[in-house]
Amino acid sequence: MAKWTPTHEAPEPLEGPVVPTIVGGTVLWFVLFVVQVPFYGWFEDHGHTWWVWTCLAGAGLGLIGIWYVRRRETAIRRATADRHAGGGADGRAGSGADGDAGTDGGGDGDTSGTPAP
Repeated sequence: MAKWTPTHEAPEPLEGPVVPTIVGGTVLWFVLFVVQVPFYGWFEDHGHTWWVWTCLAGAGLGLIGIWYVRRRETAIRRATADRHAGGGADGRAGSGADGDAGTDGGGDGDTSGTPAP
């Protein structure tokens, strides 16, 4: 059998309102937990208590997710601001202190097709 290889490049990842999406999902999991708590006896009688605890786990993991995506958004905004401010010591945009070559044409990020000197 021949190995399958993709015939086109993967599309760019979609960026959208990540923080509100995670917050909405977390709220939904918590509301589902609160709605099921009064019926805990029924769930226990039928062997479905895992439904209640799954909703609580979803809400808890959602809180971790909110923390994570808020930090990610802050880091993306900070990197964008540094890039636009020309954060390099030599004045080139995109060459920050972390060694990121960015779009200045140098380093490993060069995709122009010419070999680096």
